[in-house]
Amino acid sequence: MYEGAPLGDLRNAARRAFAALVDQALEEEADLVLVAGDLYDVDWKDYNTGLFFVSQVSRLAREGIRVVLIRGNHDAQNRITKELRLPEGVTELSTRRPQSLRLEDLGAVVHGQGYPRTEVTEDLSAGYPGAVPGLFNIGLLHTAVDGRSGHDPYAPCSLEALVSKGYDYWALGHVHKREVLCESPWVVFPGNIQGRHAGEHGPKGATLVTVDGGEVVAAEHRDLDVVRWAVCDVDAAPASSGAEAVDLAAEVLEAEVRRAGGRLLAARIRLGGRSKAHRELNADPDKWAARIRGAAAEVSDEIFVEKVQIRTRTTIDLEALAKSDDTVGGLLRSMRAIRNDPGALAALTERFADLWIRLPQEYKDTEEALDLSDHRTLAGLVEDAERFLVTRLAEGEVKP
Repeated sequence: MYEGAPLGDLRNAARRAFAALVDQALEEEADLVLVAGDLYDVDWKDYNTGLFFVSQVSRLAREGIRVVLIRGNHDAQNRITKELRLPEGVTELSTRRPQSLRLEDLGAVVHGQGYPRTEVTEDLSAGYPGAVPGLFNIGLLHTAVDGRSGHDPYAPCSLEALVSKGYDYWALGHVHKREVLCESPWVVFPGNIQGRHAGEHGPKGATLVTVDGGEVVAAEHRDLDVVRWAVCDVDAAPASSGAEAVDLAAEVLEAEVRRAGGRLLAARIRLGGRSKAHRELNADPDKWAARIRGAAAEVSDEIFVEKVQIRTRTTIDLEALAKSDDTVGGLLRSMRAIRNDPGALAALTERFADLWIRLPQEYKDTEEALDLSDHRTLAGLVEDAERFLVTRLAEGEVKP
C-alpha cells in the first residue's frame, strides 16, 4: 500500500456489497434469498461482523423475505457464527445431513447441507433427496463441480449427477466467478458479491431468478460490488519514452473508470509489448510506478492503483541474437535450454526447496507468492532473467 491509498474503502467493501445485496432484494421485492456458503473469508475475531450480518438479514425478515443459507469451507468452523441467533425467517440448513426446507406458501422446497468441517472431500449432493413432486425444487450446495480450476476440490460432484436429481434450480457456492453450467435445469455459480483482489476482477454480484408457473423464466446477473477490480493491460509498443508509456496507461485507466460506473476502481497496471521505452522503464520501475499512480490521480480520485507490473520487451531481435556466435548469443541459448528442459527445471526445484520451506506462511498465502516447486513458475522466472540480463548485455548497459 502507498500513502493515500483508500484503505477504509477496501476493508469495508465486502460489508457494503452485502448491504447492496439486501437493498437489491428489497427493491425487487424478492421472496427468497439464498446464500451458498462462505459468508466471510476468515474466522471472525469478534462479534461485530456477525452482528452486521444479523442486522442486514433482519431488514429482509421484517419485509417477509426469507433467507436460507449453508456453511462453506471458510465459515465451517467459525465459533462465533455457531453462537449467533438468527432472526425468524432466516434458516441455516443442517451440517450433519441433507435437509429439505419446505416453503409451502412459495410452492418451493430448498434442499441443502452445510460443511461440518473446513475440508469436505465427499460428494454431499449424493445424499440429497429426490425432487418433491408439485413443488419448485432448489438445490443449495457449496461445491467444486467437476473440479473447477483454481479452487479446492471440496464436495466434489458432477454436473450430470446434479441434473439427474430432477431439481428445477441449483444455487452453487465456492467458485468466485459467475458461471452458468446448465439452463435445463439451471445450474448456476453466481460468484462472489465483491472482488477481493486483482485475481477477482470484473463485475461481481448476485443472480436474480424469476420463476413463473413453476419454471425459471430468467436468471440475470445483478452488479453489487462497490469496488471494481480491473487488470489493465497497456500496450507500450507505441511509446518511445517512459513518459509516453505513462500517458498510454492513463488512457486505459480513463476507459476503465467509465466501465466501473462510479465505483472505486482498484486497478493493476500491466505494461507490455516490444517498446523503445523498455530500457528506461526497467531501469527504475519504482519511479515509473509512482508516475503512473500520479497520472491515475489526475484521471480520477476514484482510482486505487494496486500494483504496476512492467513486462515490456526490448525492440532488439532476440531470435536473431540467439543465433549469433558471440557471448550474449551463447548466454541466451543456455538460458532458453534451461527453461525448456524438464530435468534442468527439476534440478532448480531441488535447489529452491530449502528456501521455500524457510519462507513465512504469511508470504505463501499471498497472491504474489511464487511456488518454487512448480516447474512453470521456475520457467517463467528464468525467462524474466533472460529478458533482463540478455537485453542489458545486448544494449551495452553491462559488459559480458
